[in-house]
Amino acid sequence: MGSSFGERLKQERLSRNLTQAELGGELYSSSYISLLENAHREPTTEIIEELARRLELAPASVAQWNQAPQASECLRLSLCAQQSWDTRDYLGAVTSAQAAAELACADGDTVSWWKMTFLAANALLRHGDHAEAAATLGKLLRHSLTIDSDALSLRAQQVMAAAMLAQGALPEAITHATLAVEIGSGDSAEEYGSYLMALQTLIGALTEAGRLDEAWAHTVVLADSVSETTPAQMAGEIHWVIGNVAFIRQDVSTGLEHHAQAAQLLSPTADLSRWAQFNKATAWVRLMAGVVEPATLQAIERSELAHSVVGATVAETLEVSLLRARWHYLTGELPQALELLDSIEAQCEQLAPHIAGDTALLLGNTLEACSRHDQALDAYRKAQLRYQHAGAADRAGVAAEHLAQLHAV
Repeated sequence: MGSSFGERLKQERLSRNLTQAELGGELYSSSYISLLENAHREPTTEIIEELARRLELAPASVAQWNQAPQASECLRLSLCAQQSWDTRDYLGAVTSAQAAAELACADGDTVSWWKMTFLAANALLRHGDHAEAAATLGKLLRHSLTIDSDALSLRAQQVMAAAMLAQGALPEAITHATLAVEIGSGDSAEEYGSYLMALQTLIGALTEAGRLDEAWAHTVVLADSVSETTPAQMAGEIHWVIGNVAFIRQDVSTGLEHHAQAAQLLSPTADLSRWAQFNKATAWVRLMAGVVEPATLQAIERSELAHSVVGATVAETLEVSLLRARWHYLTGELPQALELLDSIEAQCEQLAPHIAGDTALLLGNTLEACSRHDQALDAYRKAQLRYQHAGAADRAGVAAEHLAQLHAV
């Protein structure tokens, strides 16, 4: 069967963080797995079937791990894609994963095609190419391999929901996240992780859409999932999401409690990108709740620093600037707020519609505070239109109230 079987076996084992002993279990010794990986032993049909079961792969796809040059190149590109992902080189991950997917498709290896296409979609999302990520995920969702597998459907629906949320397409995000959650948590740790991520995305989309009671009902389910065995990073993200909703529901004490737990559990060394996003989120909801205190400013500063290190997208950079502008507005530093808001507004096409709406609404508030009423009216109109486009009816109503009040002056 040749060396590429062993290379592929090793790749699949390492991608699941399994040792040779853990893969072999009670049937095969670690030394025998090593012999297979180094092409010193040829697996029988029975061994292929057992290894496929342990790796949660179709036996037919494992049997296809042959020595064809195209398969070897596909493996090389797959490893390059994974390495690029691990080092946050998301464009490199997209390029290698898409090339690997093309080779796998030509070779009839649908399992490898699916995995590499899914990796490419995730990398596109992380790079900020939300529309292209959604288009790629659409192909996966229409593929028979996804349709026939709850596990694959769950993963694809969850990431599609995240892509829709990133674009500000709130109804679509809610639809895809709901479909993912309805599939359930599955039997494997990977499926359970995808289910929890889908639940968090659903809560986020419902919150952005102003459907706070529904969002809070789902946080109860999310809170119940935390136990002593829950990994710290996952538990931290759950407390983060619950705290977000609590803040927006004006339950500041509960929000502070959950975000304090999240801050203790989330580690910048474990995932600096997520830590940056947490600090951005906690600063945002604190400011929206009017919590102007040193801890809020510290969260803004941490977000600015972490995003500068991880290499933020244009949209992320603008969102962090919006935090700083809101801080200036709430602390009465109106000229500084206006300077930042004018710069953000000039690039508003880079933002999701609901975030662009937040920018226009804050700009209207600041202009109104400066007694520049005509300009404030224009900003409020923009905010209302952007919120309506995003499907954020409650926020559109807030903008309409500001318009009505200012017209009455």
